[in-house]
Amino acid sequence: MGKWLDAATDAASADTRLFAKLIAARDAHDELALLGLQPREWHTLLARHFTHAAEAALPRNVGMNANANEHIAFVHSLHALLLTHARPTVHADDAHWLATIIAHACLRPDHLWRDLGLAGRTEVTWMLTRYFPTLVVLNVADLRWKKFLAAQRALSLGLQPGPAPGCPGCEDYGYCFPPPR
Repeated sequence: MGKWLDAATDAASADTRLFAKLIAARDAHDELALLGLQPREWHTLLARHFTHAAEAALPRNVGMNANANEHIAFVHSLHALLLTHARPTVHADDAHWLATIIAHACLRPDHLWRDLGLAGRTEVTWMLTRYFPTLVVLNVADLRWKKFLAAQRALSLGLQPGPAPGCPGCEDYGYCFPPPR
């Protein structure tokens, strides 16, 4: 994260620190494309939060990290759902980029906090509360965030709730989605 904070426009900004953490987690494994940001979005994010970033830091092959049409549909509909719950006082671009990053993280096979490169569920809760507070208050059953987001996405489309595309590969899949008895 230090490399990204060193390149930050305002390293004291909570938003910039969050993006530095999210980017650093993928950058450490040369996986910036997994953020799901298109080149124009990436350049705009750098211009807003990381004006001192070297040009070499730009991801290669940035794009949708999904091969199946169902994954693309999942990402697009979750992104749209998140934005309907965006806090009006956060920067619209920040909410858009974060919705993209979260939706793409739901394609990966681990807990959302790990897929995002965060320290735990508490950080995911903070992030979602800061950016999408009206969605957070709907999690009255205290579901795990990836399961909750997938369920809310399905409900918003009039579908039966089910796992996110990445859920079946998670070690706790059986806990979140136990087999019927």
